[in-house]
Amino acid sequence: MIRHLVLFKLNEGVSRDEERVAAGARGFAELGGRIPEVASWECGWNVSDRPIAYDFAINSSVPDPDALVRYLEHPAHKAAVAPWSSFATWVVADYEI
Repeated sequence: MIRHLVLFKLNEGVSRDEERVAAGARGFAELGGRIPEVASWECGWNVSDRPIAYDFAINSSVPDPDALVRYLEHPAHKAAVAPWSSFATWVVADYEI
């Protein structure tokens, strides 16, 4: 099993209350159920006010490395990620569990 962890940081001056950001979060909330390779899916906004904290997180898993590639290449994944590049940056970790 592969854990796919993504942490998003909103760009300076961007608020999670903006419609484009809220729409991006909704897109991710729906994504896990749209891709067959996804074994588990959680996402949500950070609740900590720590200065080092990221703003939004996705914690998901897929069965194996090939499934991860299929997930990343899936059109629904690409569509959900696309808007985020205009208002956030992110880091990713993929590891075996």
